Amino acid sequence: MAAAQTPESSTELPPGAGPTAGRSTGRPPGLIADVEQELSILLRRARSAQMLLARRVHPEMDAAGYALISQIDLGTASGGAGVRASDVAQALGLDKSTVSRGLSQLESLGLIERVGDPDDGRARLLRMTTAGAERYDAMRAQRQAEFRAILDRWDSADLTDLARLLGRLNADLS
Repeated sequence: MAAAQTPESSTELPPGAGPTAGRSTGRPPGLIADVEQELSILLRRARSAQMLLARRVHPEMDAAGYALISQIDLGTASGGAGVRASDVAQALGLDKSTVSRGLSQLESLGLIERVGDPDDGRARLLRMTTAGAERYDAMRAQRQAEFRAILDRWDSADLTDLARLLGRLNADLS
């Protein structure tokens, strides 16, 4: 028989977490659980969608490759020469060796290329190839059209609230 845990022996939880979370706030019971369940559903759907989006870019690209190429696009969107692999790894919270394997796959698929860093002749930068950019842009346009078709049914106030609340959640999670 396992020993009962006392508050002193239990694992420390962040403020507001645990079995009594929300009780003193006047929130309806189960509200946090409802939010957690809806977020879990959203994250599962997002992982599934990420795989489909990756396949739209290239039939042999996996979901991890999609995250990498998205980060490269984000890093070069303002007209930069490219991004460092270490910056991609840091932004995604991944180990450099994991990122390196994924980048090698994207390079072998002809979606990205490594170019010299104009500011540091020893360093290499990552950027999308012309074909990679065309495929990624086509996928993104299709994805945005699909989102637009769904969200066009929402009124502006709801969209404003959604954007604000997602921004707040992302800031609190960071």
